[in-house]
Amino acid sequence: MKKNLMKSSYIGIGLSNPKSPTNVGGIMRAAGCYEADAVFFTGKRYLLAASNGNAQYNTDTQGAGLAIPLSQIDDLRNAVADDVSIVCVDLVEGACSLPEFQHPDKALYIFGPEDGTVSQALIDSSDAVVYMPTKGCMNLAASVNVLLYDRTAKMAHFDKGDALIRQSRDTNNRVRVKIPS
Repeated sequence: MKKNLMKSSYIGIGLSNPKSPTNVGGIMRAAGCYEADAVFFTGKRYLLAASNGNAQYNTDTQGAGLAIPLSQIDDLRNAVADDVSIVCVDLVEGACSLPEFQHPDKALYIFGPEDGTVSQALIDSSDAVVYMPTKGCMNLAASVNVLLYDRTAKMAHFDKGDALIRQSRDTNNRVRVKIPS
């Protein structure tokens, strides 16, 4: 699966044996909002749960899954090219706090399952391990959103201001900040 990435930046999301289609849908939506390049997952639980076809699982209401590939893979470490850093995101001792972390230009962010943790083998082979300073464990999709927001805020690769707001907001939102006279 390794491919040569000619881009100067890359954002991949790796999910270790996720179980919830709701979370994966939320992750796909976040991937679209923050311009991720791909989402990979291991294991069979997600596919089994998603095969039930319940509409309630469709949390990717922005349709990011139509533009961003969601691929099953045997080993997340083989998902990307050699020039992409592997960053595990989990509450593990010795990890770097997200506010202190400097994101690499090219990264595959690996998250553990909803009811578990990133394996020791993935932790040992990663370039960095990051945790979010919270009291308690966050939801998987929420964790991906926080991580991607942090990357965007620190790397500032988005256009800012009203042009971004007009492009991103819902069609029913035409509210503006009143400028004092």
